[in-house]
Amino acid sequence: MRVDVEMPLSGGGVTGGVVRVGETVRRPYRAHSAAVHGVLRHLEAVGFAGAPRVLGVDEQGREILSWVEGETPGRPLPAYAVSDEALRGVGELLRSYHDAVVSYGVPDEGWDEQASRTDAEPELIGHCDVTPENVVFRDGRPIALIDFDLARPTTRLFDVVTSLRHWAPLADPADRDWRLYGVDVPGRVRLFCDAYGLGRGERRLVVATAWARFERSYEAMRQAAEQGGAWARLWDEGAGSRVRRAQDWLECHWEELDARLA
Repeated sequence: MRVDVEMPLSGGGVTGGVVRVGETVRRPYRAHSAAVHGVLRHLEAVGFAGAPRVLGVDEQGREILSWVEGETPGRPLPAYAVSDEALRGVGELLRSYHDAVVSYGVPDEGWDEQASRTDAEPELIGHCDVTPENVVFRDGRPIALIDFDLARPTTRLFDVVTSLRHWAPLADPADRDWRLYGVDVPGRVRLFCDAYGLGRGERRLVVATAWARFERSYEAMRQAAEQGGAWARLWDEGAGSRVRRAQDWLECHWEELDARLA
């Protein structure tokens, strides 16, 4: 009889206990898992291929998701993950996800407590954590989003800005991956927004929304850290300080970013 071996998986560092078993992923079942499963089942129903499928719950009470074949960039980032092609691909993937999920509507219950605050009048269920660790690449091209733990009701623009935080990146140079230390961030912001197809009116709000996102993230992480666990560890490792440095960098480059997006 075949016995599948459990292979621990690591990623963003917040959700522990995630393992691969054969062609499946097993994750701890949490209070918001049912809400996330609703989104994933909708994506499957409308034919969106860029997300895992829900396969049920195992005998240990863990959720079972399909394994998405490919590679998630680790740190330090590989060269393919910082290319213009990758940046453009992530923007296109996020737009495809939004276009697929918008017909699901905006149920307002069941989401993670730390992710349940609305940023404006919600338009859809955003992924809200499109980091390199949560994007699956195949042959150098992004093909799927994984880890929907921070999914919540939000706006298209807020999800775009949250993604730009990691992919432009909107960060102080001291906190960027070494391959992104000297990149043209305003140019990368423009490229991402072009690939997504962000409208003219929304482009005018990108920088202000990014600033607000930093402010909200700082407070949300601080409050989460007070509860202990993985968020406390991330806070102790300097997550709050990185947010403040990113906010300062954004203020210094506000006009240049706005001009490039105009």
